[in-house]
Amino acid sequence: MKNKTTILLMATLLLLAGCGRKATVREINVVPEPVFMVQKEGGFTLHGSPKLSVVGLGQNSATVKYIMKSLRHGHLHPKLVAASQNSDIQLVLYDTVNPELGDEGYLLEIRNTGITLSANTEQGIFYAYQTLVQMLPNDVTGTAYSAITLPECTILDYPRFAWRGVHLDVSRHFFPVKFIKKYLDVMASYKMNRFHFHLTDDHGWRLPSERYPELNTVGSWRVDRDAQPWGHADTPHDGERASYGGYYTREELQDIIQYAAERGIEVIPEVEMPGHSAALLAAFPQLSCDGHGSQVAIGPCWPSPVICAGNDSSLAVMTNILDEVCDIFPSRYIHIGGDEAFKDAWRQCPKCQQRIRQQHLGGEEQLQSWFIGQIQQHLAGKGKTIIGWDEIMGLKGDSWEPDAAVNDRNPLLGDDAVVMSWRGLKPGMEAARAGRHVIMCPTEYCYLDYYQADKRYQPTAIGGMITLRKAYDFDPAPMGTNLHVEANILGGQCNLWTEYINTPRHAEYMLLPRMLAISESLWSPRDKKDWNRFRRKVEEQKDRLGIKGYNYCEGSFTPQFTARRVEDNTMNIAISTEVPNTYIFYTTDLSTPTRESAIYLGPVNLSRGTHIKILPVYKDIERDSIYEFVIK
Repeated sequence: MKNKTTILLMATLLLLAGCGRKATVREINVVPEPVFMVQKEGGFTLHGSPKLSVVGLGQNSATVKYIMKSLRHGHLHPKLVAASQNSDIQLVLYDTVNPELGDEGYLLEIRNTGITLSANTEQGIFYAYQTLVQMLPNDVTGTAYSAITLPECTILDYPRFAWRGVHLDVSRHFFPVKFIKKYLDVMASYKMNRFHFHLTDDHGWRLPSERYPELNTVGSWRVDRDAQPWGHADTPHDGERASYGGYYTREELQDIIQYAAERGIEVIPEVEMPGHSAALLAAFPQLSCDGHGSQVAIGPCWPSPVICAGNDSSLAVMTNILDEVCDIFPSRYIHIGGDEAFKDAWRQCPKCQQRIRQQHLGGEEQLQSWFIGQIQQHLAGKGKTIIGWDEIMGLKGDSWEPDAAVNDRNPLLGDDAVVMSWRGLKPGMEAARAGRHVIMCPTEYCYLDYYQADKRYQPTAIGGMITLRKAYDFDPAPMGTNLHVEANILGGQCNLWTEYINTPRHAEYMLLPRMLAISESLWSPRDKKDWNRFRRKVEEQKDRLGIKGYNYCEGSFTPQFTARRVEDNTMNIAISTEVPNTYIFYTTDLSTPTRESAIYLGPVNLSRGTHIKILPVYKDIERDSIYEFVIK
């Protein structure tokens, strides 16, 4: 009792200590960058109990409830008042549609008399509120301000692309519902609206199944090797129990779906087929070409096993599974995978070869197209549209002929199938030229399981390098894209595969802040993007994320050089890092730089052959180690 009393007293004192604090916000650092924003000299002050009114939507609507709860979380205690009264915050749902704003756009106005959030839809009001939240002090959730003065401004905003997705692989490593909700929260904060939920793969089946309980009793579990590095696990012993993994119950998935919907996020489930099926075939070995099935994989699974496309039972089981998926997920879209399906087993399988002959197919690639086509037809009967990785167009491996017509390559795939282009922008561009809807997520910009800084100082990743700057350069429809082609590009997304990511904190670290760069690439007009402004905004956003309890990467401290020849043997050298406010200490005499060495203040002239050593310091911490370069 004494401890409880002490804790209560301390909490009360902390609250009282913050009651007199005031904050004045002078600069607006919103991510993603709005379409139009103008800031004026005046301001409006929010006090601890702001009055909130609504026009055009009910006081008990999901959006109003969310905003009220969020404000309370920020130590503001709103009071709902009638629209006729003077209010500090007003939410306005237009009774006549403003065509400029569309379904997700909004108008945010801060005047000296109050704050107004206006939109055509509740989703627009939700996004207006997310922008307002980013204008509040970073520590508003931890400090009870007595007054917050916001700058007078007008923000008119709407997204460039409709599809702004974030993917999470929960097959390689299973993540709890609590973390999934935290993931959805940070998505919503930056106006991302599609959650691609990768639920099945070689390493675990995370969907519940009443019809096929073996999928959960067998397919959801693997032998525990989580303490060992990925790719270096000991071989399972005979009789060793599979104890690592799990699956979501129907109730948990419904809870996630509702939670996402309240934040304007559509949950897109993915069920991999016909490849990446080790977990499925562990439960149903009879669906493999040789009848022997496989084990739920415990590490790299390459090539991964495929479902037997010549077996009638394969289609029956997959369509029954998808019926269960459709019963749980209200999404218009179902992702059916379709990538990296190795065909060697089909070439040796009498049933698959018979199917090819019966259907007059041109080979194993068309057999996959036929299989996917059957799945597509079944889901169309359920009112669903399929999404597949770009291999569903019938393109083998890395082969690519830019002038070839996609529909000629794959006449067995229905016209409404959506292509998710991961092997670069080219497959997606070709699909868009053929009239298909496309979502861009090329590996070189969007695979957040890649390193984001010097790998010598980062957690082990799958490979590759996507810095924050590289992610910021992503454009689903680059300059020069034909307008008819661009109209078929729904948008893009970032993908987080988790082979090397086994904890929520590690997942957050890989996601953030690179997801913010993807967010601005998908929401903001191309001419509103500015790398130097964005990198400064990210500094504030990192503080905000940290206060909210997110783990993030500080960024890349690898020095970047630009050189300009001054004389035959002299170069003018400019040095920078990705992270602003990084101090760069350097030497040119082969000595090791310290904080007592010369500090870089601007471009310097150095002779060719100079050996320069650099020590980056950020937030008073020496980052990475010494970088060495020779001026050429």
